Amino acid sequence: MDTDNQTWVKEFILLGLSSDWDTQVSLFVLFLIMYLVTVLGNFFIVLLIRLDSRLHTPMYFFLTNLSLVDVSYATSIVPQMLVHLLIEHKAIPFVSCAAQLFFSLGLGGIEFVLLAVMAYDRYVAVCDPLRYSVIMHGGLCTRLAITSWVSGSLNSLMQTIITFQLPMCTNKYIDHISCEILAVVRLACVDTSSNEIAIMVSSIVLLMTPFCLVLLSYIQIISTILKIQSREGRKKAFHTCASHLTVVVLCYGMTIFTYIQPHSSPSVLQEKLISVFYAILMPVLNPMIYSIRNKEVKGAWQKLLGQLSGLTSKLAT
Repeated sequence: MDTDNQTWVKEFILLGLSSDWDTQVSLFVLFLIMYLVTVLGNFFIVLLIRLDSRLHTPMYFFLTNLSLVDVSYATSIVPQMLVHLLIEHKAIPFVSCAAQLFFSLGLGGIEFVLLAVMAYDRYVAVCDPLRYSVIMHGGLCTRLAITSWVSGSLNSLMQTIITFQLPMCTNKYIDHISCEILAVVRLACVDTSSNEIAIMVSSIVLLMTPFCLVLLSYIQIISTILKIQSREGRKKAFHTCASHLTVVVLCYGMTIFTYIQPHSSPSVLQEKLISVFYAILMPVLNPMIYSIRNKEVKGAWQKLLGQLSGLTSKLAT
């Protein structure tokens, strides 16, 4: 192969979801609204946790981290996607593409590990409630959060370096909404089997390992709940885990379907829709899932509104 062709391209062209102008405008309005809701929703969750001392518990400490991850993940993809929906030349520089892949892949990995950490927190809360405060002390919570961020970031750094060392030749059209790892690897003009194996191994380590830990935690949690004699006690214990379990099913389920399929690969359209799900829908849903039926968050929100109302009344007089 001619070595002149094995050069780094200066920019990539993202093909996006649609080439129809009216569709792109409609998607721009929809995605912009959802992105703003994501930022505001997660901001208010973090604000409530910071302001209300009743929410200064391990569960809400991890929820703060989850909200920060969600906002960061959406921000790594959505603003660029919104711009591309309104312009004809949907280019992204080589360095920006590499940075986007690093942040989106890293933040996705952080979220999976963080959900496993939150599952362990719920396991201790339900299965060993009397020692909960002793086991889930501040030092352990901080170390678990740091482990989540470091493991996701290191995996992403390794994958990004391996991916962007591939010669792209003259290929620069990425059939995706962002610089997603599978879409970028497909541009390479050399054999990418080793990269695909690396992606599979990474998925197993950073996805299936936390997923197995979540599964084991919930087997123990469900077993403990079923042993509770009172109906009210079982209901209260289940309510403790319901929000987290909902997020786990949505988050892990879609990714496992995408990256770990034994006999086939997802279509390009499936990959795009799944990326939209994670970049736009999940960050919107998470604060809603954790707040709609959560009495503590509702109480904190009512308390904050009461304080703001009181302050407004004083200023008016």
